[in-house]
Amino acid sequence: MSLLPRILIVTVAAITTAGAVLADLVIPELAAQHAFNPAWPPHAKFHDAQYMVMTVLLGLTGLILALRRARNTLLPAAAVLSVPWLGMIGALLFPGTATYDPEFADHTVFVLGLHGQVFMAIVLLTALLIATAATLRTPRTTTTR
Repeated sequence: MSLLPRILIVTVAAITTAGAVLADLVIPELAAQHAFNPAWPPHAKFHDAQYMVMTVLLGLTGLILALRRARNTLLPAAAVLSVPWLGMIGALLFPGTATYDPEFADHTVFVLGLHGQVFMAIVLLTALLIATAATLRTPRTTTTR
C-alpha cells in the first residue's frame, strides 16, 4: 500500500489536533481574537473552548485510526478529520457569522482572497480528498493466515 494517503492523513490529524488550541489559546496575537478577547461574552468563549476540545478529540481519533496498520482505517480517519474543517466552512452559511471580528480587520490574514482559516480548511480538505482517492485506488491485497 502506498504511504501517501497515510502521510497526508497523519499530517492533517496533527494540524487538526493542535491547530485550534494554538490559534485560539496559545499564540498571543490570535488568542486575543478568541479565548482572551474581552469583547466576547462568556457564552461565546464557551463555544470556542468547546470547539478547541472537539478538534483535539477528533484530531487524536483520526491520528489513532491513521496510525493503525490496517488499510480499512484510513477512510474512517479521513472522515473524522474532515468534520471540523467542513464545520468551519459550513458555519459561514449561517446568518450573522464572520471569519473575523471587525476590530481585527487589520490583523487578519487573507490568502488568495480567502480568510487564512478558510484557506487552510480548503487545503486540508483537499489533502483528505487526495488521500481518500489514493486509498480507494490502491488494490486490496489478500492475505491468508
